Amino acid sequence: MLTAFGTVAVSIMFLSYWQEARSKWLVLLFAGASAFTAVYSALAEVYPITGVESLWSVVALRRFWQRHQAERVDRDSLHRPAA
Repeated sequence: MLTAFGTVAVSIMFLSYWQEARSKWLVLLFAGASAFTAVYSALAEVYPITGVESLWSVVALRRFWQRHQAERVDRDSLHRPAA
């Protein structure tokens, strides 16, 4: 069961990373999958991987937030009346 959990987590991580240019939500999915991979590696007692995957999750969350803010600024600039 643990192996299946790890396989699914890593597969989602790979697919979302591969396609993340399509949507900021795929970046968020990558962050979540990285967190699940960190949980998997902790349960498997592979602690160096736990640390690395945790960091990947934080980095991806930061990328998501930056992309979200950039899209919001772009959207807001479209709705402003021309000066």
